[in-house]
Amino acid sequence: MHLDLDDDTRALLARYGFDEAQFLALRQRFVSGELGVDGNRLRATVEPPYAGDIERLPPAGSAARKELHQLGLTALSRGEVGCVVLAGGMATRFGGVVKAAVPALGERSFLSLKLGGIRVAAERAGGSVPVYVMTSFATDGEIRRLIGRQSSERVAVSAFAQLISLRLQPDGGLFRDNGAVSPYAPGHGDLTFALRRSGMLQQFVGGGGKLLYMSNVDNLAATLDPAVIGGHLAMGAAVTAEVVSKDPGDAGGAPARVDGVLQIVESFRFPAHFDEARIPVFNVNSFVLDAAAMHRDFPLSWFVVRKQVGGQEAIQFEHLVGELTAFARSAYLHVERDGADGRFQPAKDPEELARRAPHIEAMLRGRGVL
Repeated sequence: MHLDLDDDTRALLARYGFDEAQFLALRQRFVSGELGVDGNRLRATVEPPYAGDIERLPPAGSAARKELHQLGLTALSRGEVGCVVLAGGMATRFGGVVKAAVPALGERSFLSLKLGGIRVAAERAGGSVPVYVMTSFATDGEIRRLIGRQSSERVAVSAFAQLISLRLQPDGGLFRDNGAVSPYAPGHGDLTFALRRSGMLQQFVGGGGKLLYMSNVDNLAATLDPAVIGGHLAMGAAVTAEVVSKDPGDAGGAPARVDGVLQIVESFRFPAHFDEARIPVFNVNSFVLDAAAMHRDFPLSWFVVRKQVGGQEAIQFEHLVGELTAFARSAYLHVERDGADGRFQPAKDPEELARRAPHIEAMLRGRGVL
């Protein structure tokens, strides 16, 4: 069985790694009822983290913090650290433009400021930091144009595209918007698959790279901090997730033990009876990854997600990067959320950006980015 698609659509899908056989198998599982929104919830014993499961980043200026900073600085000076910036999203709440290109402070875009923070860390370490920007079919062209002016010997910037899929109707038929099929990027869980497909992971490891620091382009507080890298090295895990104290209204993932295994669990996966308030911290989607450990096919779950597209309900299958923690030994670093040492200032819409801008500006000035 094959999809009935025009040549232009097939060319687009092929360019971004569409796996038709996998898609058809997922669609069949969805139509049969094997995959569904209700099936996203875990059917396992889920518990809050145990005492000692989460390490706190020592306060700035402390002897312990200085020790971690030096450990990370040494890794940076040796060229062992790279960065991944997730920039596949379109900023629909900013008018449907490429989020990475949106001016965040004055004329400086999210991507420009993100790369600026990496450049400061590289210069202070006296090393170089390769940066891999994960785009999507919707953002790839614009981001490649942007990074052409940003790359340097100290911070060499490359782009790689995440994968692509097609939306479905609730009955399993292909979703169409004004008669055309509707492609989408199937979640940031594409990271390891797409990085390997691009050849960049192999190139990084082959050149002596050991660690990748991954963060969202719209979280400007998640700068490349040697102390965070040092914290990862000290804990000795394959994956280190940054977490912050919860605020009222936070929705997303959190570390929990699933049948005894500590991992990031997204909010929609918790069993209905589980009280998420029992977990006092929140995952901010910033990770330090052991690069060599990422060179494998992780059996990530496909989650069924309902979306409103053009006033119609559409179905998507998505992977989430936090689930890597279920398959690779993981550690959790509790960092400050706000203030000079804060590491979580996301900006999902213009109002949130305007509200956070003074804090972001002060933070970045304190770190030498501005």
